[in-house]
Amino acid sequence: MSGAGTFSITDASFEKDVLQSDLPVLVDFWAPWCAPCRIVGPVVEEIASQYNGKLKVGKVNTDEDAMRANMLGIRGIPTLILFKDGKEADRVVGAVPKAMLTQMIDRAIG
Repeated sequence: MSGAGTFSITDASFEKDVLQSDLPVLVDFWAPWCAPCRIVGPVVEEIASQYNGKLKVGKVNTDEDAMRANMLGIRGIPTLILFKDGKEADRVVGAVPKAMLTQMIDRAIG
């Protein structure tokens, strides 16, 4: 489920979409049945619009693409990981406030 500002990432596309991206990438690991994921979803969309051109925002459905989530040690969703230059720069777990996400992003790309 990706909106206007976000795009879907699969296990197959993760390398190209995230690790080889020229821009930092915020990745939202989520699942359709996850209530906190539905809460944080609109916030992730707002961030995609707010940082358009400075940051890519993608979503990984962990029900459909679990391999990368397992490799990254994700045990709870939603987990949002910020990748910069192909490496994990920061991560938050749970439905966190937008201000917390923007602070994390500003630290990494500012």
